[in-house]
Amino acid sequence: MEKKERKPVYYSQYLQLDKILNAQEPESGKEGIRADDEMLFIIIHQAYELWFKQILHELNVIRAIFKQNNISNNSPDVYNSVHRLKRVCKILDVAVSQMSVLETMTPLDFLDFRDLLRPASGFQSIQFKMIEASLGLQYNKRHGQNYYLSQLTEQDVARVKQAEQEESLLVLINRWLERMPFIKDGSYWKEVRSDAPFWQQYRAAYESSLQDAEQVNLKTFDSLFLNEEAYPEGRSFSLDANKNALFIMLYRDHPLLHLPYELLSTLLEIDELLSLWRHRHIHMVQRTIGKRVGTGGSSGAEYLRNAADSHYVFKELAELTSFLLPRHMLPELPKDLIRDLSYTH
Repeated sequence: MEKKERKPVYYSQYLQLDKILNAQEPESGKEGIRADDEMLFIIIHQAYELWFKQILHELNVIRAIFKQNNISNNSPDVYNSVHRLKRVCKILDVAVSQMSVLETMTPLDFLDFRDLLRPASGFQSIQFKMIEASLGLQYNKRHGQNYYLSQLTEQDVARVKQAEQEESLLVLINRWLERMPFIKDGSYWKEVRSDAPFWQQYRAAYESSLQDAEQVNLKTFDSLFLNEEAYPEGRSFSLDANKNALFIMLYRDHPLLHLPYELLSTLLEIDELLSLWRHRHIHMVQRTIGKRVGTGGSSGAEYLRNAADSHYVFKELAELTSFLLPRHMLPELPKDLIRDLSYTH
């Protein structure tokens, strides 16, 4: 069959630059007001929305991977997920540093056109809310829920609610962690002090490492790793997922746990970068509008601060570092398990 000749691709057409470069319509120009920095303000926020679209694309690819019933830890899927999560981190790095460009606009420059923007607000960024929902931020854990609903169109509320109803990355990671066999498979532990299973051994070593002021940690350890009946309600990660996440952190040096550890570590980095972006935004808002309300009617910097403090998605993973031990204190793993944690048997 004769190969059909493709139409030549031209740079500006491929990127649809006519649409992009003609998508800036400053409100000040419509009112006959000179506000030279409104162009910067528009372009910065359009750039953010393009990056948000890319982040959503990456998260959708990753979630599709983790919706599979089985994922081998040494398969391309885990590497692909880690690679894409690290890309999200790089994009968030850009988002944080991009704030420096916006900060070249002084408070007086912003006042030239600020009132013309009402009631539009960055709070109405649907893509950012969809990112939070896709990662795992639940509606009942959002700050300012009434404001969150009242400032959006019905169509945008529906889009965000749809994103919140889908399985988030947090839910999928919990399920993935629960499936890991290393602790649950009793065959590994038959010849290892039958009177002291792994978690009892670990608890004893952990207790010996605690300072007097840290003894309360032992009660928390028991509820998170040993006592299913005392497991705290409302947590995102199950008891089994907690165990396997901590196991990955503890024994990350074994080859088969390299990528799972990178994945968990990168999720924490995403939370950290989102927090940095929010706090950088807070400082910029304080510097630009002081104690004035936001263009959308929020309390401005105060609202942003409260949201930043409560919108961590993977904080339960971060809390697991409270229960780590130095390598020389770790229980020795059974030989069969060490073998199965290697790439070659």
